Amino acid sequence: MAEDIAASYRAEVTNGTRQHPLGQSVLGIESSCDETAAAVLDGEGRILAEAVFTQSEEHARFGGVVPEIAARAHLQRLGGLVRGVLAEAGLGVGELGGIAATAGPGLIGGLVVGATFGKGLAMGAGLPFIGVNHLEAHALTARLPGLFPQAPAYPYLLLLVSGGHCQCVAVEGLGRYRRLGTTLDDAVGEAFDKAAKLLGLPWPGGAHLERLAATGDASAVKLPRPMLGRPGCDFSFSGLKTAVAQAVAKGLYRPQDIAAAFQTSVAAVVADRARHAHAMLPGATALVVAGGVAANQTVRASLAAATPLPLLAPPLRLCTDNAVMVAWAGLERLRAGQSDPMALAPRPRWPLDELRPPDEVAVTPPSSH
Repeated sequence: MAEDIAASYRAEVTNGTRQHPLGQSVLGIESSCDETAAAVLDGEGRILAEAVFTQSEEHARFGGVVPEIAARAHLQRLGGLVRGVLAEAGLGVGELGGIAATAGPGLIGGLVVGATFGKGLAMGAGLPFIGVNHLEAHALTARLPGLFPQAPAYPYLLLLVSGGHCQCVAVEGLGRYRRLGTTLDDAVGEAFDKAAKLLGLPWPGGAHLERLAATGDASAVKLPRPMLGRPGCDFSFSGLKTAVAQAVAKGLYRPQDIAAAFQTSVAAVVADRARHAHAMLPGATALVVAGGVAANQTVRASLAAATPLPLLAPPLRLCTDNAVMVAWAGLERLRAGQSDPMALAPRPRWPLDELRPPDEVAVTPPSSH
């Protein structure tokens, strides 16, 4: 697929129908889990084109993401998405300044598909390749020009709350991150999905549970708030999930009341952890929230009241997995004179701390556990 797109471009150059200026626009490719996405940004970070194929239907009957199915879907869809965004942007591959693709963390099959595709395009057109850390892409999204009246200055806090990640991160600069806290068990989005399943709701369950909770009384069911008030900003949600299972099994409570109590407990815990993170980074300029759970309005309201920092929550399409954030992270790195060798291998695990330059040592406060 990548070879076909690059070959088509080379043919246009050869027959004189297209020039070969080296622009600064960046193509971004995202394939780390169950969204196949491509986007093109211009050299100023403006979005020229974006597209996302969501695989929810393929995975819904299994109640979760099946890695093999996800990888096949990426393979089938990615070529068409890339052609589409390039056409919408009015650019050929060789008119780009670089190709950025998620190289980790994530499901290895999908990462291999996206990174290999990106490398093929870059090699065919003689462009730099940037292997983007998916978590860094989330961390930098709030700096996308025009997204907020003023982009957050370093350092700022990132709260990443999704189905696969739950972290508090100090964003100190490009490639400079300190993890202040993380989940000891389930990610918060995973907890939402598990609670929703216990309540008989479809997968993915977060939005369904929020709608059900809107009709419930959170005070009707007493659920725990794990880690609330504890030092540090680690998370734990397995005990809350177990409490939901026990409340459902008793048959004494309305499902909407259980949903409301669960959502209220999560919001309280997340806000408490954000307060502790701010205490650990008192010079933070903003609290940025990203990930699918950032769409939950109860969680957002709780976070907005948690600290005196401005809460920056990108629009939902840029909170969840997308290629705009990958292209932007690639553009930021290109501006800093960075790119990656074609030998860069995708990594299913890739902590943000490991992006820090080797001559610097990140000092992360010890966990309280």
